[in-house]
Amino acid sequence: MIPPKAKTRRWPLYLAGLLVLLMALFALYTWLTLTWSYSEGERAGYVQKFSKKGWICKTWEGELAMVAMPGSLAEKFPFSVRDAAVAAKLEKTMGKRVALIYEQHVGVPTSCFGETEHFVLDVRSVE
Repeated sequence: MIPPKAKTRRWPLYLAGLLVLLMALFALYTWLTLTWSYSEGERAGYVQKFSKKGWICKTWEGELAMVAMPGSLAEKFPFSVRDAAVAAKLEKTMGKRVALIYEQHVGVPTSCFGETEHFVLDVRSVE
């Protein structure tokens, strides 16, 4: 039989094991939300806002103005860019009509990867 003092000394070990398990589950969930895309597509319009922002985790955030017909109200499409090369390509096409190729990732637990669900993968100029 185990003495009573030995049983009371094991609770920190159980607590540490539980913390490690919770952190592993959180990391797995984050990885799944970033690798599995809910939807993918393409949107065309004019980039009206694009900046790198954030207190700790700096991310590229932007807004695409999509105009269906001249004179109608523009629909805004908020997006995030995770790749610096895509961000540089997007900055070069500012002021021109562009098409953004994106993936939507639902349920990303933190804004360190982007403030929106829509992550731009590529940009092409539309003439």
